[in-house]
Amino acid sequence: MEIMIDIGNTHSVIGLFENRELKRSWRLSSQANRTEDECWIVLRSFFKSSNLDALKIKGACISSVVPEQTLIFSRMIEKYLKIMPFIISADSKMDMNILYQDPHAVGADRLCNAVAGKSKYGSPLIILDFGTATTFDCVNKNGDYQGGVISPGLESAAGILHRKAAKLPKIELVFPANLIGRNTEESMQSGIMFGTLIMIEGMIRKLKKELGGEPKVIATGGLSKLIAEHTELIDAVEPDLNLHGIYQIYRMNKA
Repeated sequence: MEIMIDIGNTHSVIGLFENRELKRSWRLSSQANRTEDECWIVLRSFFKSSNLDALKIKGACISSVVPEQTLIFSRMIEKYLKIMPFIISADSKMDMNILYQDPHAVGADRLCNAVAGKSKYGSPLIILDFGTATTFDCVNKNGDYQGGVISPGLESAAGILHRKAAKLPKIELVFPANLIGRNTEESMQSGIMFGTLIMIEGMIRKLKKELGGEPKVIATGGLSKLIAEHTELIDAVEPDLNLHGIYQIYRMNKA
């Protein structure tokens, strides 16, 4: 058994691979104040709930955009599993060149998405990830990571409106029945959900022109399925894309 850990700004996901297949995955909050011992308790409880023995883990890999959490999870793995985790970076071996001006400025999660997306769908490719930020990552026709777009995430946008405007409430992130809202909640839902959808469709069309060819558009992240149901421009939804990318890069570098 091997574990792949995706540490994001809001949530972290632990994926269990066995015989090169993703068997289980668990999600937890990315709390900077959690110790390595507390992380171990959480990990063991996940495994115990699935009748699995965490001590049988023989390999580990981390993709992280939160340096403090990288350190905590690394300490946990070294202390309790007695193995050295592999940490993904722009220096890791992967089957693509990184054409960013500073390759080390690209989030590891974006590289993992690109590797997994290219492996399954080829290139050119546009990967749309709905997380704390909504990101577009582009793989060009040569199969290289060209760069992308970063915009505010749906939850981030809704949270900012609620915090910054005294009379605007927290809302559920769903599409309202009509574009024209008949109350404050519907008006906010319309602005955030339909506004994001229109932005996404416009961005996809422009990115396709700039990339050239016939790039497929793949969506991942928490709200990817909901958004994909309202547009014909997303070709496929891959909820576990990042975990598969982490595992592929891990395998490339394991030797």
